[in-house]
Amino acid sequence: MVSHLGIEFTGIGNEYLEATMPVDHRTKQPMGLLHGGASVVLAETLGSVASSLTIDTKKYTCVGLEINANHLKSVREGFVRGVAKPIHLGKSTQVWEVKIFNLEDQLSCISRITMAILEKK
Repeated sequence: MVSHLGIEFTGIGNEYLEATMPVDHRTKQPMGLLHGGASVVLAETLGSVASSLTIDTKKYTCVGLEINANHLKSVREGFVRGVAKPIHLGKSTQVWEVKIFNLEDQLSCISRITMAILEKK
């Protein structure tokens, strides 16, 4: 899904993970706007990867438990930039906030994803 939609990771820090996604024929809905589902894919990708960076992947794996998204501003072209930041980093669950911005740095979508941290069998 990541390569199909053109998602590229562009930044990482102690408290965030960042990626971009093009607004093009792969990510637009029929009216020419960024598809809400594409924004959710970006948010889930960021939350899942960010979560996996905080665990011992030899012992644990993380899977999405719940995600929501509020689409606040439409985007017609260019790129969007998503930034994931932790809200809660627990032993069995994590909650991440993902904000998606347009090229003018205006908030386009805000999402929250809950990750389950599972012990590998």
